[in-house]
Amino acid sequence: MSICASARGAVQTRCTTPMTCLPSRLPSSLCVAVLSLLLCPALFSAEPPWLEVHSTHFTVITDAGEKKGREVALRFEQMRAVFALTLGKERLNQSVPLTILAFKNDKSYFQVAPLRQGQPIDVPGFFLPGDDQDFIVLNLSEDEPWRAVAHDFAGMLLSFNYPPAQGWFDEGLAEYFSSIRVDNRTVEIGGDPELRPSLNEDLLGNQRETNPPKSLTELLGAQVWLPLPDLFAMKHDTSTRNQGTHHTLYYAESWIVMHYLLHEKKLPETGTYFNLVLNQHVPVEDAIQQAYGMSSAQLEQAVKNYFHSQTALLTALDSARQTNSNAASLADPSQMYRFPAPVGPDDTVITTKALPEADERALYAEVEIRIPERRDVGLQALHALASAPTASDKKFESKKEERRPGEDPDLLPTNAIGSPLAHRILAWDHIQHGEFDDSTTEIADAIALNQRDMWLRYYMSVLKYRVAQAKHTDIQGLPNMMLELRAVLEWYPEMADAYDLLGVARNEGGSTPAAMQAEHAAINLSPRNELYTYHLAQIYVASKKWDAAQVLLDRLNASSNPQTVALARELIERAGAERKYGIPLGGTPQSKLAPQKSPFDVLEEDAAKRAAADNSAAAPGDHRPAKFVKGRLESVDCTQAPAAILTVTANGTVMKLRAPNFKSLVLIGADDFSCDWHDRQVTVNYKPGGSTNGDVVSLEMR
Repeated sequence: MSICASARGAVQTRCTTPMTCLPSRLPSSLCVAVLSLLLCPALFSAEPPWLEVHSTHFTVITDAGEKKGREVALRFEQMRAVFALTLGKERLNQSVPLTILAFKNDKSYFQVAPLRQGQPIDVPGFFLPGDDQDFIVLNLSEDEPWRAVAHDFAGMLLSFNYPPAQGWFDEGLAEYFSSIRVDNRTVEIGGDPELRPSLNEDLLGNQRETNPPKSLTELLGAQVWLPLPDLFAMKHDTSTRNQGTHHTLYYAESWIVMHYLLHEKKLPETGTYFNLVLNQHVPVEDAIQQAYGMSSAQLEQAVKNYFHSQTALLTALDSARQTNSNAASLADPSQMYRFPAPVGPDDTVITTKALPEADERALYAEVEIRIPERRDVGLQALHALASAPTASDKKFESKKEERRPGEDPDLLPTNAIGSPLAHRILAWDHIQHGEFDDSTTEIADAIALNQRDMWLRYYMSVLKYRVAQAKHTDIQGLPNMMLELRAVLEWYPEMADAYDLLGVARNEGGSTPAAMQAEHAAINLSPRNELYTYHLAQIYVASKKWDAAQVLLDRLNASSNPQTVALARELIERAGAERKYGIPLGGTPQSKLAPQKSPFDVLEEDAAKRAAADNSAAAPGDHRPAKFVKGRLESVDCTQAPAAILTVTANGTVMKLRAPNFKSLVLIGADDFSCDWHDRQVTVNYKPGGSTNGDVVSLEMR
């Protein structure tokens, strides 16, 4: 038995090497302890098996230790910075939160990876897009696994930071970016991205060519190129990627065109071209002439000349990598795209903390349920986690016992147990599948276990919207929905979908100027989302801005998405009738349903009941109406404890609000009152009047 095993099992082993245990007269048990300290430091300083690593823009969940977790976070921060430089942008939007799961070994990775013909994909990373958030999953047992997702990573950032374009531009830029190699000091980009099976190809089970080209450079040198107008006009369909030479040539030619445009600094002219083609509907040939100042034939020849000038360099770089030689350093740096990394280990703040095992298992299952062939296994794991008692359940039970006599015990679910994260993930899955009652139940259970989870406020807003859409009725609980979305945006200011939902809610509530403001924010954060454009067109119609609405609807009517086209045509018909006759066109009668209380509505009612009980006990004759104010809690003065004076700034006004006894004050979003609170966003329910501007009834931390 090893020394470490002996120490763990409390087995006493005699020392056999005198030099190891001096003095030699030490007891054998002490010798074992000393050896354990020297040889088994992991027994006393073991790293948590799972860590949550946070950088400026990314969250990494990993079991590979802190060093690896920090490296993954840094590499994605570096790739993000390089992408910003490529587009010439000072800042980038990240309109959907991104979580990176990085596994230390093949086993964990292959058990969650998508399947191709019954086998896990053979790439060390994959990208999972979602309506609420995106995931990247990596296999850290492979070298540079982040390069496997560089293409999809670029496509994701492009969708948030560049207006709608044509397929050649998107795929050309993504192929260009996928050549990236980065370490702590240096970035290399612009080389030939190796032709390897894409994730789409693996998932679709497409057949590979018998003797595929080794590189895009070789392919372009051996094929007759597509005429440039044909390349620019070709419809983009990612499902056809790598299905044959024709489509592979499309990607190769798109890559070298983008290579040329970036090297020659012609992105501004390219933006002019897209405005002419997509917005003004100028023919491709004429748009090329106007934007680039040359015919398509001249532009095509310029790209070919550029390609031939680069061929020797690209071939040398490829050979250098294969032989691990230093030929790359001999290349002309102006052509090679080698430069210092814009972000280094000392340039970004990265923090780590332990991740509870239940949360790790829930996140793993969340990835599984988003992959069709893994879904059943993931659901089984989530239901098990949601039904298993945890330490937080005991805390919840103690909270229930603190309810005062006369309070309604059914305001919150009394049987909420298990992992709050598992409940939340199940809630979103039910929303996605139209199972709205089940989603409401899961959200209620999750809230009961963790009221601070801002995802739940977002999911509740999505649920209200989806229910209204499915049942052709008004959105229920509209005021609370808008408050919830404002809280979500304070938590994640770049969430485009929260702005979109806020715009929809404001429009339905009759505040079209505020609705336009929110919808414009959503489109700025995600300019390619056609649903946001459609919602803005609805707002324009509601405010009788017919010309502005028509511009958007014409664009949507030309979409390649049949659902978008159908929605646009329906709205065009309605807007035309309303403009002609002056009254809204009658549509499907809306069913009038009884208002449905959300779990957050219930929480507010709970707070109001508690506040009423407190007020009745403290001041039986106090009939002052309660008021709410949202603002910033500047400070708390507890010098007259148990009374506390809260200094709150709201709309430029400083208010002094008194809590008679902070130990019994109704709190929402916090477990215990703190006299150290300052600079916090709050909502205060108070009774106005008195020398201190009012008496606090309840306090919500936001």
